[in-house]
This record gives sequence, C-alpha cells and structure tokens, in this order.
Amino acid sequence: MLDLIILSLHFLIGFLIFLVIWHGPKDVGLCSSSTATAEKEPDGLILIGKEDDIKRSGRATAKVDGREVVVFYHNGKFHALDSRCYHEGGPLPLGEIEDIDGQACIVCPWHKFKITLETGEGLYEGVNPLEPSPTPVWQSKGVKQRIHQVTVVNGKVYVSPPDLSVSFDSDYFADKYRNNGDVPMEK
Repeated sequence: MLDLIILSLHFLIGFLIFLVIWHGPKDVGLCSSSTATAEKEPDGLILIGKEDDIKRSGRATAKVDGREVVVFYHNGKFHALDSRCYHEGGPLPLGEIEDIDGQACIVCPWHKFKITLETGEGLYEGVNPLEPSPTPVWQSKGVKQRIHQVTVVNGKVYVSPPDLSVSFDSDYFADKYRNNGDVPMEK
C-alpha cells in the first residue's frame, strides 16, 4: 500500500512539474516574433532591432519576408538563422549556445540537434568503426539551416532578405510556420 502511495506521489509531482514547464513563461527576455516589428529599409535590408537591445538579451526574433528569423549575439558577433530547426521545426530561439569543436552552435531544445551559427551546418558526433580504437569526432551533415546576412548600421541591426534560389532543409519548417502569428514554441 505504501508503494502505491509513493508511486502516486511521484506521478503527481511529475505531472505538476510538467504543467509548470508547459504553462511557464515563454521566450523570457526575447523579442517575440509576434510583436517584433521588422521594417524594410530602402536598400532592401530588414530592421530587426537596436544593437544594444539584442546584445543585452543575446537574441531576438522577427519576421523577415514572412519567415521567422532569430538573431543571436554571441562572442562579439551577430548571427541570424531561420528560427525553426531543420530536423522537426524545434524553436531555436529557446536553445542554448554551445562551443562544439571550436564552433559556436545552437542546440535545438527538442532533440538536441547542433547547428553552427556561422554556416548553418548540422553537426553530429560519429566514429569510424574501422579504427582500432574508435573515438568520437564531430562531423558535418552539410548545411541544413538557412542563415541570413546581418548588417549593423548606426546602432541598428538589419538582416538581408533570404536568397530563395538555393534551398535548405530548414525551408520546410520556415514555410510551414510562415505568417502563422503565434506558433507554439513547445512540442
């Protein structure tokens, strides 16, 4: 009987933790894509926000030609990518940035896929089974995530519109969530 009570308490506590996480604050300290005002400048660049604001928060999201883009500020550089992970559409603005093999990478919060901020390459750790003592080595899956060029002018951060003549895996989820106001960031 005591085992049943303890098991029930564990289930209840787990359920309560789930509810707190599920209904907790979303995008704390981030610019929400539904409220960000991306303005198109005459030269085609799209205003994302003030440089100091993005440096302070470390990231911001905005709509760029209908697709949600996340701008990260990490180690003195700005990087912009499609905000939905190429794998299953996970919310990259909620991911952590890690240094992997000398490259800054965003880690998708849903399935822990690693994407370089600089190039949009997907990384994985693999071994060569033919080696006598195989050791894991970080390897590239190729460019999977669309990156966007960032320009900083007079304290404002701009992103270039995407060049859609080349396609990337992340385009599927960018299109899927295109112009869809308040897309849930949780799975």
